[in-house]
Amino acid sequence: MKIKILYIDDEVNNLTGFKASFRMDYNILIAHNTIQAHDLLIRNPDIRVIFCDQRMPDKTGVEFFKDIKNEFPYPIRILLTGYTDIEAVINSINHGNIFRYVQKPWSVADIIAAINEAHKFYMLNSMLSIKNGELKKAYIELDKFAHSVTHDMRRPLMGILGAIEVAQEIDDIGELKSMLNMMLESVKNLDGFIQSTHDYYNLKRGELKIEEIDFEELIKIEEKSLKSSIGEDIRFNANVQQEETFRCDKVSMNIILHNLLTNAFKYQKKGNEDKFVELDIKVATGMATICIKDNGIGIPENDINDIFDMFYRSASEEPGSGFGLYNVKDALLKLNGNIQVDSKIDIGSTFKVTIQNK
Repeated sequence: MKIKILYIDDEVNNLTGFKASFRMDYNILIAHNTIQAHDLLIRNPDIRVIFCDQRMPDKTGVEFFKDIKNEFPYPIRILLTGYTDIEAVINSINHGNIFRYVQKPWSVADIIAAINEAHKFYMLNSMLSIKNGELKKAYIELDKFAHSVTHDMRRPLMGILGAIEVAQEIDDIGELKSMLNMMLESVKNLDGFIQSTHDYYNLKRGELKIEEIDFEELIKIEEKSLKSSIGEDIRFNANVQQEETFRCDKVSMNIILHNLLTNAFKYQKKGNEDKFVELDIKVATGMATICIKDNGIGIPENDINDIFDMFYRSASEEPGSGFGLYNVKDALLKLNGNIQVDSKIDIGSTFKVTIQNK
């Protein structure tokens, strides 16, 4: 793709000459005044380099660059000037309004050298801007992470501590067992949070390890880990059609399946006599399609776009770490996978995941 360059000059011959000299190697836009130049900058946000003559009738090149510095910070600004304007040019460079200047009359070699230097600087600035955005996002996530960890790890611990204090005053075995069950639930919640945190760390720090995936084997592992959650009152049906070899990162696949199934079992409707969770996996033509369906409490329509955010929690009374679906989305991003959600309150939810063979 050709570098897009804007050239501003009030002399038509200069505009024509510049475009004729560089149109084969660059995408040249021309403007005969600063008003027209400003309009072109609005309509062409991918302009990377701006050349402007210092002696313009409406305002000087230095004044124009100073005016657009904040509105258009990314294009690299280069001034075309004669010897008599050097003092103003140096002052503008010192204040960061222009990147450099080229003396008139310019030569083709001077312009090409200026473009190459400006383009390198543009790319460095762009990369720095991206990194700054990533860093800002990381700091926001870290702040949310620290707040959630202290809150969500303290909650089950306080539950255990409270149950212990009460149990110390109880002599009845039945009541003591009840306290132990409460402590067991708190320990399970804490263990689930720690596991979700561990998954989060693995996704952020780990590299993909591509290997053959046996979905029948993965489901057996998940059934064992979710056995206590399934219970006799929830029908679980799993169907796998794996017609060909599928290669993927096993850690990521485990995270996706575990979190989606955990939510399907956790958010069931209390009192429903026919609770079910259905898992269908089909591998064909280089694509794995995973569909998890339940008839649970469902997700409010207004919350659908938020469920994959870090630490999102629904209005449900069921406890959660707020990591699960965030980890699912993060894993799918690493795998270039996709997820679709269809959910209705008091009817249930369906999550459909598609992942290409690696």
